[in-house]
Amino acid sequence: MTGAHPPGRIRSLGASLLDDVLAETLDPAYAEAAARRAGGEPPRRGRGRVLVALTMAAAGLLAAVTYDQAAARAEGRQEIREALVSDIQDESARSDELAARLEELRAEVSRTSDELLAATAVGQRALDALARAEQGTAAVAVTGPGLLVTLANAEADADDDPIGTGAPSDAVQVADGDLQLVVNALWGAGAEAISINGQRLGPTSAIRFAGEAVLVNFRPVTSPYRISAVGDPDALSQNFLLDPQVRDLAEFAAATGLQFVFAEEEDLSLPAANPPELRSAEVVSPRRVPGTEPGPGG
Repeated sequence: MTGAHPPGRIRSLGASLLDDVLAETLDPAYAEAAARRAGGEPPRRGRGRVLVALTMAAAGLLAAVTYDQAAARAEGRQEIREALVSDIQDESARSDELAARLEELRAEVSRTSDELLAATAVGQRALDALARAEQGTAAVAVTGPGLLVTLANAEADADDDPIGTGAPSDAVQVADGDLQLVVNALWGAGAEAISINGQRLGPTSAIRFAGEAVLVNFRPVTSPYRISAVGDPDALSQNFLLDPQVRDLAEFAAATGLQFVFAEEEDLSLPAANPPELRSAEVVSPRRVPGTEPGPGG
């Protein structure tokens, strides 16, 4: 008979697969979803959408809270910065006021002491001795003719950094020893007062290197270095050139490109050095006031 299989006959693999396809016309996952809908169970897709919405809502809330906290921190930092800037400005203004007041009090004390000392012969001699001591310690400003020596770093060649990378140049620079040599030569030539770029030199002044900077009186100075020396211009220039170390420095400058020039000046102004710190003091007997001792003649 057509369509009937004889008992005991083995079916082919293709026929078995065909029977499975005909028997299961629906996809198993689709049938399962249909059964859940029939039983009142909400579909998984709807539940997934709810979970996605909740997740996005939570993420939005977290982002809003994070933004508020970041904005609050930024606002707090700005307020702190403005408060610090205001404090610095107030303290700077207060410091300027105190410095100006200090100068006024120093001038008043100086005038009063000068008036009291000048009232007697002994006091006048003490005043003269004090003036000499102040000049020796660079405690007063000085003006007058003298010699102006200029030292400057050698100019860098264009080939040193052709692409403008900012790499350090091999050009020779003025060292602290060069400035020390010039200053010592000027003292030896008869200078009465010396300053470097406005920094007055006294008995305790120091010229030294600190990293890439030159410090004078612990203040940084930069090239060109202008060394002003008050004294007799003719004597200063002649004696300065006679120093063998100065001649060696001039030859070195000519060979390396350092700028080393000097010129006689009619009017140089040197500021006073910073007053030294008073560490101790004692009362001096009037009989032992400096400059009041009797001379060999009585």
